[in-house]
Amino acid sequence: MRVRMKKTLAIGIESYKEIIDESYYYIDKTWLIVDLLNQKGKVNLFTRPRRFGKTLALDMLKTFFEKELDKQGKPIDNQHYFTGMKIMNAGEKYLDFMGKYPVISLSLKSAKQPDFVMAYSAMAEQLAGEYKRHSYILNGDILLSNERERFEALMMERASRSQLSTSIKFLSDCLKKYHGENVVILIDEYDVPLENAYFRGFYNEMIDFIRSLFESALKTSDSLAFAVVTGCLRISRESIFTGLNNLKITSLLNNDYAEYFGFTQAEVDEMLAYYELSDKTEEVKNWYDGYLFGQTEVYNPWSMINYVYDQKWGGLLFPKPYWSNTSSNNIIRDMIEKADSETKNEIEKLIDGGVIVKSVHEEITYGDIYTSKDNLWNFLFFTGYLKMADQEMEGNQVYLILKIPNEEIRYIYQNTIKEWFDNRIQTFDLPKLYRSMLDGDNIVFGNLIKTYLRETISYHDTKESFYHGFLIGLLGRLKDYQISSNRESGMGRPDIILKPYDELWPAVIIEIKSVSKFTLMEEGCEAALAQIEDKHYDESLIDEGYEKIMKYGICFCKKSCMVKKTE
Repeated sequence: MRVRMKKTLAIGIESYKEIIDESYYYIDKTWLIVDLLNQKGKVNLFTRPRRFGKTLALDMLKTFFEKELDKQGKPIDNQHYFTGMKIMNAGEKYLDFMGKYPVISLSLKSAKQPDFVMAYSAMAEQLAGEYKRHSYILNGDILLSNERERFEALMMERASRSQLSTSIKFLSDCLKKYHGENVVILIDEYDVPLENAYFRGFYNEMIDFIRSLFESALKTSDSLAFAVVTGCLRISRESIFTGLNNLKITSLLNNDYAEYFGFTQAEVDEMLAYYELSDKTEEVKNWYDGYLFGQTEVYNPWSMINYVYDQKWGGLLFPKPYWSNTSSNNIIRDMIEKADSETKNEIEKLIDGGVIVKSVHEEITYGDIYTSKDNLWNFLFFTGYLKMADQEMEGNQVYLILKIPNEEIRYIYQNTIKEWFDNRIQTFDLPKLYRSMLDGDNIVFGNLIKTYLRETISYHDTKESFYHGFLIGLLGRLKDYQISSNRESGMGRPDIILKPYDELWPAVIIEIKSVSKFTLMEEGCEAALAQIEDKHYDESLIDEGYEKIMKYGICFCKKSCMVKKTE
């Protein structure tokens, strides 16, 4: 019996044609075309987190709608790219739009540069590429001499800044003049230049340029059939879309178009079944599901594709946080570094599976992110780092009930906190901590641990594992000592053993407990010390010849601790 080879997965491939040509596995999102035509939005802005299929969706739209010509002006037939797709069952009134329009397709991802000059040049290069793609216009005499000169200047990156700022509008006019048909404009990741410019310090320059580029093409153009724009945030208060009355915004809060960005449960089930991974259903749900677009729950498509590929061909046994390597975590890092006690408590609550309630501010600007904590939480929601568990109305204000969507995002928070804590440790008075521990001063030792604990953000699968990691972080910088964690000694595994390289110095055994009430802390310390004795944790140290052994029972409760000792 011949075994049918499974299609491979298109990791990082955002070209619709390439996916079809190379027979990659493709989750059919072509019904997006039907909804676009039915809703008849003139300018459609879709806001979704990074890596949720926006680029591939736009390229699919381009393949369907474009009246594509080669450089000699000969038609290119793209109909076969939709054979067997859902759109082919939509009916003639929709299929009549296939290959109807000239299309301008731009991605602004390349504008993520260290300064404005380089970002501007990257966008000029992108625009020049689109002019070159439509260079067949120059073959005839359709353009006036001054139009031809301007077209060539933009194509060869010799245009002035004022010419570049209206270059999409000018290309639209030229295409309409050539084809006798209005133009479809597709702009991907429109807010990448703004986010980058904000963090790099040339925000205002970039706003001015993007505003000119968009306004002329989307607001004042008679050559526009319709446009689709994608990004993470709705940024109308930036005045990029000033006065654009025909703008239809679809954010994470809207029900329409919800299934076209990300994978639905049915699509994931079908994908897992195809690759004979149906037994992984619960695992992928915990790790990559949980995003709510309107009332539709979706999976992170980037993570799902990578997970299935690694399970099928990469020999991977466990899930990984794939999304953490694709998006900038600057906002989470900044939030953690600047967090006051209230924000720290909210982060801890989220990581522990709880929820927080925040008012909705859809029109966030990058300049507004740090003006209020509510804006910061809203930014994390719209960029995919939090999900809406529910919403409620109070007066005229909508409030979102927010939580962490899945284990992958929880990992990002935990890992960012760990990096922050590793840097934060350098500001602590660790020599004083070490002296108190080695001198047997359990009161000072405990008070210092308590002080440092209250300056941190807790994250844990179980409380003891967090406290264990916290102590390892503090004690790991003790010079001239070897630190062992959960190693076998005697009849069990002590939490922490510190062995000096000089046998005349004291060795240290630490056993950790955590309790739910402060009144139980002393009992927890006594239980930890009893465990050290009952399981003979000092046996291996005695065998090695250490004469002085400090034994500490440390009990934690929330942001407090108690330390007791025996020698």
